[in-house]
Amino acid sequence: MTEHPIPNPIWEFDSTHPAIAEGLRSKLREVIDPEIGLSIIELGLVREAHMEQDTLHLKMILTTPFCPYAPAMIEMTRKKAEEAAKSEVLVELGMEMWDPSMMEEGAGAAWGFF
Repeated sequence: MTEHPIPNPIWEFDSTHPAIAEGLRSKLREVIDPEIGLSIIELGLVREAHMEQDTLHLKMILTTPFCPYAPAMIEMTRKKAEEAAKSEVLVELGMEMWDPSMMEEGAGAAWGFF
């Protein structure tokens, strides 16, 4: 486990594009991890979001290093983010290890995490 990971990270995008950030989170809630049944937002998998020129950059992690659904989840994340941001989106896979404490408050109760 990591040392005090940041649950529900605050993205740079929250302060630079607040109106779009709320819609972005809403759209990304539609991306569900098929093994766990929770959204990538509930799981805390989108760790960063920022805009560089006209491209939205997302940094995303996975719950397990060799997730068999990774390609599909990353592509769905990119498409949903494009819908919300109305711009090109680049999804980068981060190397940070996922930890249940990264989940939104209350999201892990059904799984017995908290």
